[in-house]
Amino acid sequence: MESWLFLGLILVVGIVSKNQSIIIATIFVMILKFLPFTDNIMTEFRKKGINWGVLVITIAILIPIATGEIGFSHLLSAFKSPVGWVAIISGITVSILSSKGVGLLSGQPEITVALVIGTIMGVVFFKGIAAGPVIASGITFCILKVLELFLRH
Repeated sequence: MESWLFLGLILVVGIVSKNQSIIIATIFVMILKFLPFTDNIMTEFRKKGINWGVLVITIAILIPIATGEIGFSHLLSAFKSPVGWVAIISGITVSILSSKGVGLLSGQPEITVALVIGTIMGVVFFKGIAAGPVIASGITFCILKVLELFLRH
């Protein structure tokens, strides 16, 4: 019963904030929970959902290359400008943080609840995008490592 209340609360927050991603995701999960014999499906989503999401995002990023909107000239331009270098370094940093974050989530699943709440708060109150849990878990990983260094001494 607690999980239904929690999901219902998230749905209400999504509706009040008019956040379509949260609404659709919550309804989808509620339907899976309601239907019989979906435990395996939910387990697969829990285990592989982040990777599937990264796959979809990667496909969306590659589409402009496939359609010709982005070509080698754009790639070369990125290496010629300070903004391009900042973007390249940011992309590298985010991918490293994300990989560490995924490891943290699998190693300490209790952190998932706090990240979900933080992500929902960011989406609802600050007009963020719900793509943040993986990156947030990476940032959490880095902060925990820094705290570990200071607390050991």
